[in-house]
Amino acid sequence: MSSQATPIQGSRPVTPPLPTAGSPRSPESLQPPACRHRDRSPSPMRGYLIPSPLPTRRNRTCSATARAAEGPMFSGVCKYFSRSKGHGFITPSDGGSDIFVHISDIEGEYVPVEGDEMSYKICSIPPKYEKVQAVEVTITHLNPGTKHETWAGRVVSS
Repeated sequence: MSSQATPIQGSRPVTPPLPTAGSPRSPESLQPPACRHRDRSPSPMRGYLIPSPLPTRRNRTCSATARAAEGPMFSGVCKYFSRSKGHGFITPSDGGSDIFVHISDIEGEYVPVEGDEMSYKICSIPPKYEKVQAVEVTITHLNPGTKHETWAGRVVSS
């Protein structure tokens, strides 16, 4: 018996079919979903600049963002916030356990300090989606008598 493989007569190489518009390998399916598109800075120097030390808004799935946007607005008081750690906690006005807030979910010009009144929406946190975190957080009233810092680092007394 010979150890060499013998070619089959009349066989020819098989080429894969061209991808159709709905197939997983089509160019249309390789594009990210429309909700993940983010506008980029119009600056012509964008590629040459050092990245900002401020964290950007974290990516969430389209459905999680939509659920958070549809939810009600809550209010509470800033219990603790660490700019260097990038997170803090809000004590809800209606009681209950403290709610986690990430630095990327804070909107506005000031860094929160203890005692600031805040409004926010909530979004569940993976992996089990049992805990929640505050999103779309805005400071509604600055705590009087405290020094507040802007994200740019300027200190303002209130």
